Amino acid sequence: MTSMNFIGLDIHKKTISYCVKDAAGEVLAEGTILSTRQSLDVWMRTLCEPWTVAMEATMFTGWIYDYLLPHAAAVKVAHPLMLGAIAAAKKKNDRIDASKIADCLRCNFLPECYMASTEIRERRRTLRYRKLLVRQNVQLRNKVSQMLMESGVVYNKQKLHKVGYFKELMTTNPDIGEGLRPLLTICRETIVRIGKTEGALVRSLARDPLLSDRVQRLMTIPAVGPITALTWVLEVDDVARFGSVKQAISYCGLCGAERSSADMVKRMPISKQRNKHLQSVLVEAAKLGPRLSPDLALVYETEKQKGHANRATIAVARKLVAYLLAVDRSGREFVVAGERREAA
Repeated sequence: MTSMNFIGLDIHKKTISYCVKDAAGEVLAEGTILSTRQSLDVWMRTLCEPWTVAMEATMFTGWIYDYLLPHAAAVKVAHPLMLGAIAAAKKKNDRIDASKIADCLRCNFLPECYMASTEIRERRRTLRYRKLLVRQNVQLRNKVSQMLMESGVVYNKQKLHKVGYFKELMTTNPDIGEGLRPLLTICRETIVRIGKTEGALVRSLARDPLLSDRVQRLMTIPAVGPITALTWVLEVDDVARFGSVKQAISYCGLCGAERSSADMVKRMPISKQRNKHLQSVLVEAAKLGPRLSPDLALVYETEKQKGHANRATIAVARKLVAYLLAVDRSGREFVVAGERREAA
């Protein structure tokens, strides 16, 4: 019976370093190929089947993972922060990194991370692009305000970006000079165009047959709108990956790190090891939640008495994670606990 070959890949923008080892750890082949589909085709024809491959999670991992998956016995992606053997090495280069990844795979020590399906990752890319558009829209709005203030133009801050007020300001305010007027017009047109594009992206994702039912169920939770629901669905993908609510809260970056030694336990600030996209939308939803739900308001007030407003907001965000996880697991719409008991 042919033994399995284990391959470690170290991926960069233009090149891929590889190391092929057998079960005993003997190096069968190593080298560097170009990061193109044609080079991968030629390289795969040189491999003896069966083979399994591992690579570190990078910006370039997704398409290589999809391309190798039909040909390999297994394709695994390693969590970059968990590859301590590589990070702590005295001597580090692409060839050594590929060799150590192959050893971790061969010895079953590879800290594997979750890899979402291609369909989910494509839709996730769209949602993250929408976030970029929102950021650019805010920058342009701030730039309009900045240019008006630089020129000494008096304006209503609350109404500035309303269509009617902006047109009136441009036509009636004598302080807006001829040099400033074209710049303000360009900014306004860009803001409108970005807003329409952003709205179209959200609507297309919300109507997507792969996501729509799940998103509609999650939106029955107080303070969870289409952006929060879409972000949860596309960033989490399969809720079965979380064994408990604590794991989901940790993934969303809503808990602090812990440093323990002997009998001393020290809690650290909110961890930077998190999904930043989920963390930001959940914190925004948590600020709105106490206004829409008595249960969330009670959580907020209880935690605020123990500390301060930021601590209370994080507690509400954790409660929202528990709601999202429960609704997603059950496949049913959100129902308040008291109403559920009355229905039973």
